[in-house]
Amino acid sequence: MQTGERGGPDLDRHLEAIEVQGYTVLERVIPMTLVEALNDALMRLEHELSTTPGGNLFEGHHTIRIYNLLARDPVFQQVPVFPALLPIVEGVLDRGALISSLSSISIDPGETAQPIHVDDALIRLPRPHPALVCNSMWALTDFTEENGATRIVPGSHRSVDKPEYGSHPESIPAEMPKGSILVWNGSLWHGGGANRSGERRVGIAMNYCAGFIRQQENQQLGIPLSLVKTFEPRLQELAGFGTYSNLMGHIDKQSPAQALLGTDDGFRSVWDLIEPEKTAG
Repeated sequence: MQTGERGGPDLDRHLEAIEVQGYTVLERVIPMTLVEALNDALMRLEHELSTTPGGNLFEGHHTIRIYNLLARDPVFQQVPVFPALLPIVEGVLDRGALISSLSSISIDPGETAQPIHVDDALIRLPRPHPALVCNSMWALTDFTEENGATRIVPGSHRSVDKPEYGSHPESIPAEMPKGSILVWNGSLWHGGGANRSGERRVGIAMNYCAGFIRQQENQQLGIPLSLVKTFEPRLQELAGFGTYSNLMGHIDKQSPAQALLGTDDGFRSVWDLIEPEKTAG
């Protein structure tokens, strides 16, 4: 059985690793044709958008980030629904998971280490708590300690604390070959590494959140509806054009797909669904 298939030992193994240590690595699961297509699209976008570093400690002074990738090029539509990844995310969260953000992170030589942080820091709930965020880093180049591989603190997703911003707790590099994916619980302490090499480290941050959490990037307003209409149904759901638990996110008792895209996704409200059970008694 291939990594990421629904059910089976590989899926169970990755979910157990995330439960116990807070992360797992899917080695060499991205076809090289897709890796190169993504790299080509990012390079083109960097020039077309005249992208420059964010210029702050978190985003980096020598790091190029391109946000809202679903609105930029059709090739990125393959990322959120990638079959080696999505079942794992659904296992950590549930099938109501949403795309929180889809962006690129290219760390150039000379970049210093990003502050160790958690991705659910702005969610004001006591820690530890059930997973609300499940994120992934796609390695479009080799990730090594020298070129800035993501640094992680294994087991830290179970901590009652968040890392102090700017501190440097002991961590390890998540080294992985080109075409691999690092997946982690959003409570895991982690951060981009320092790039002490002479090469660029290129990754795509494919981030998900529980369906009842507000997304980092506003997919419903950031992507033109004309483009969303071309997405496959599962990608439309992940972008937020479905509902959570047949209620959250509805528009006049219609799903956003029904109300805004003109598609029939079979949505019925939770109240309509439970009515037969009520009357049957």
